Amino acid sequence: MNLKDFENKLGYHFKNKDLLKESLTHKSLQKSTHNERLEFLGDAVLDLIVGEFLFKKFPHFSEGELSKMRASMVNEKAFAKVARFLEIGKYLYISPSEEQNKGRDKDSILSNAFEAIIGAIYLESGLETTQNLFYSLIPQVYENIDPKSLFSDYKTALQELSQSLFGVTPQYIVLDCRGPDHNKEFFVGISILDKEYATASGKSKKEAQQNAAKIALNILKENDKQGKQ
Repeated sequence: MNLKDFENKLGYHFKNKDLLKESLTHKSLQKSTHNERLEFLGDAVLDLIVGEFLFKKFPHFSEGELSKMRASMVNEKAFAKVARFLEIGKYLYISPSEEQNKGRDKDSILSNAFEAIIGAIYLESGLETTQNLFYSLIPQVYENIDPKSLFSDYKTALQELSQSLFGVTPQYIVLDCRGPDHNKEFFVGISILDKEYATASGKSKKEAQQNAAKIALNILKENDKQGKQ
């Protein structure tokens, strides 16, 4: 596997090639070194980098507004989008079974690998280099950096539509929680008048709720549209 092509696309060349390989190694290979620890570090680094970026870009925004915007940039879906831009899937070291399960295009695996790469760059070259690299990716991946394009509050929109249609608010139920403490995945279901409308997952309860709310919102809109035809 020619990792030079990936480094060129990334815009960063590793001094320690083993660190790069580790960041691209999925746990399914069952090797002693894989990318989970680097992913843990990269997640924390990205939290800081994105937080500072938004803090400087939107000096008049409140803590709540900044938190919402950061949540829309620091999540599995957003990082998987960056990973696809970098074509990380082509360079992953994964097991044959994960290969068959289309692991190279799974949001979770791509997102984790991107976080691991950020963690590896931070370890090797420090915060400033990592920050500059991520800043260079932003205009290539995110078309607009503003509240409307970055954050859609599906929970609020669903609540308003549910109250309008049924006179009640949706109920959110945590169905399951999997994974280690540093990499949990939450599964949430939404019911309205005891009818389940959607289930979804996320790295936090809030993210899972937003993902489920988006699905339920689309279903209600479609049902309402068909009912009016």
